[in-house]
Amino acid sequence: MKSALIIVDMQEGSVCETNPKHDSDAVIQRLNRLAGAVRDAGGVVIFIQHDGPQGDAHFPGEPGWRLAADLDVRPADPVVRKSACDAFLGTALESTLRAHAVERLIIGGCATDYCVDTTVRSALGRGYPTVVPCDGHTTSNRPHLPAEKVIEHHNAIWADFIAPNGPALVCPCAEVPLS
Repeated sequence: MKSALIIVDMQEGSVCETNPKHDSDAVIQRLNRLAGAVRDAGGVVIFIQHDGPQGDAHFPGEPGWRLAADLDVRPADPVVRKSACDAFLGTALESTLRAHAVERLIIGGCATDYCVDTTVRSALGRGYPTVVPCDGHTTSNRPHLPAEKVIEHHNAIWADFIAPNGPALVCPCAEVPLS
């Protein structure tokens, strides 16, 4: 089964020093290792890049819009731009997946409770077998909940989500099945 690793919104404006996220440096390193394994297994790595409105750190061309400097982005890796939380909504993601004959999605990135969650739910609703690395996504502390609890909560929800091809498989990056 051909897999695509979809890395959502790991951009300078999302994971930089002035806007820190929980464990973001380690998340980037784990995603880089997973990306290498996905490529080695014949899969594709797709980066999702958020286009924010003018004045936003993620506005195209602004320093915060760039993919995080520490990400292992290769010239052959597709980059899909989006302007909403859902990486499928009004984007080329679905056609990119079809062009690469992808059958299973692995989804990680930033922010757990916004763009990652919405993309996971959209993938499951579209019938994709979906894997979420429990240590491959990050977010900020929220006024009502620390980031660790936000992440823990979403991992539990995705692992029990009712969808056409079952809930997401939630496991560490190092244990993501690639065959």
